[in-house]
Amino acid sequence: MRKIKFSTKIPGGDRRHYLTEEDVMVVLSRLPEEGQPVRVRVRTIVREDALDLFGFLAAAEEEMFLMLTSVSNVGPRLAMTVLSGMEVGDLANAIGQGDLARLTQVHGVGKKTAARLVVELKEKVKLLQLGSKAEGAETAGLDIRGDLISALVNLGYKAVQAEKAADVASQRAGAGAPFELLFREALKGLRSGA
Repeated sequence: MRKIKFSTKIPGGDRRHYLTEEDVMVVLSRLPEEGQPVRVRVRTIVREDALDLFGFLAAAEEEMFLMLTSVSNVGPRLAMTVLSGMEVGDLANAIGQGDLARLTQVHGVGKKTAARLVVELKEKVKLLQLGSKAEGAETAGLDIRGDLISALVNLGYKAVQAEKAADVASQRAGAGAPFELLFREALKGLRSGA
């Protein structure tokens, strides 16, 4: 079992966590060589009996994970299995085209689950594909904004407060500002009540 060292960088501090591969479920085939740094987006799922961490190397993987888990009878582990079995683009195409044969090739996905994925996600996937084509260069800014909101929510702020603080920070720091500056500005705004 390989240990993975994760660092959480927050302005003014640096927290290090040592986790095993079993602690954070990541699509391991897409990780770089051992010893190489990697940025992983982590989604925490809290249940009565467990605290599960799921890691994503790209925002598109995380977004597809959230879409998959919104389907009835598709939990986070099955969603990760699906993401491990297909690239996000291929998965989106298979769902959008209603390709049940392609979906059932993924381990753990039967005919009923594949049909449910197509029925419940077909329109959402089309919007996702259109949005990604239309956004182009804006996706980096959206990723930073999403990361900023997530960081503030993880610190205990309500989502509405975090979104407002992210907007205020973007106005103060300007377009294209780095995450660290936006994070500081958002915290200043939240502390001052702005």
